[in-house]
Amino acid sequence: MNTLGRIFRVSVFGESHGRGVGVVLDGVRPGLPLTVNDFSEDIRRRASGAFGTTQRREEDIPEILSGVYKGYTTGAPLTILFVNRDTDSDDYAQFKDTPRPGHADFTASVKWLDFNDPAGSGHFSGRLTLPIVAAGVVAKKMLMASVSAELTEVGGVPRSEAGQEALPDGSIREAATDAEIWNDVLQEAVNQGDSLGGIVECTVNNLPAGLGEPFFDSVESLISHAIFAIPGVRGIEFGDGFKAARMKGSQHNDPFVEVREGVALPLKNGAGGINGGLSNGCPIKFRVAFKPTSSIAKAQQTFNFTEGKMTSLRIGGRHDVCFALRTPVIVEAMTAIVLADLTAML
Repeated sequence: MNTLGRIFRVSVFGESHGRGVGVVLDGVRPGLPLTVNDFSEDIRRRASGAFGTTQRREEDIPEILSGVYKGYTTGAPLTILFVNRDTDSDDYAQFKDTPRPGHADFTASVKWLDFNDPAGSGHFSGRLTLPIVAAGVVAKKMLMASVSAELTEVGGVPRSEAGQEALPDGSIREAATDAEIWNDVLQEAVNQGDSLGGIVECTVNNLPAGLGEPFFDSVESLISHAIFAIPGVRGIEFGDGFKAARMKGSQHNDPFVEVREGVALPLKNGAGGINGGLSNGCPIKFRVAFKPTSSIAKAQQTFNFTEGKMTSLRIGGRHDVCFALRTPVIVEAMTAIVLADLTAML
């Protein structure tokens, strides 16, 4: 449903254009220093405003309703609320009759018998990733490990091939932000009324060996479960990932070459820090594929359920050209949530 975790439990609530969205955290370790300012940096990384992102502007100021006393977590359920202010629901009425291709409009209406809130995509909106980012801030405080993620590809163009401008003196100017790095491919998509997907790579450092369980609670299983809860995820691969299917065993096998603090470390980390579902002491590395935004300006064909025939659909409103630009911090948050729960079980 809307809750993830066994000991460190994360429950999200709200709709995109409702009064607000929020999260309730159970199993938070008492005594963690926590103020509103602790959320600022990660919330900024998720925020809209850069080229290629939605023009919806929200303050996204967290209101801590419970679980904190005099600047420290109490161990009681921690509740964080974000009020929605910049909403405009008029553009969403048409999707009841003519659902957007590739979106949850149709499946949500079937699941909830047409009682779902469609405005801003309701509970299926990427807006619900905001409380996930807030939960990730708390989860990171509970971890000895560090979690970092970056966008490595947009629209099929890798970071290494984008964002460099040759200056008259022969030097190269590096773009400062992801939106600047992929400005050319983003601008082309805007001109075409289309959208783009992207790939995010995540790395976890300083995680001890031996975490996880075989089979259903392997580290890959738990992380994948959480990552696929992020709207728009289409795939995940660890270490060599799908390339492993094209290797021979002699190429993919990873000899242990070092013993550090009693842990044998593999040479290539081709398994992405996990063997047999258990962390092996190397950095955990995985990549996440995000689809292009479903809501695009270009006319599309869809079925009109009122008229019983195919029709042309033009989508108005404010939508990301590439929502993957805003997802690295969300991937970090989901990963930290899983690991905080996993280490709480020790």
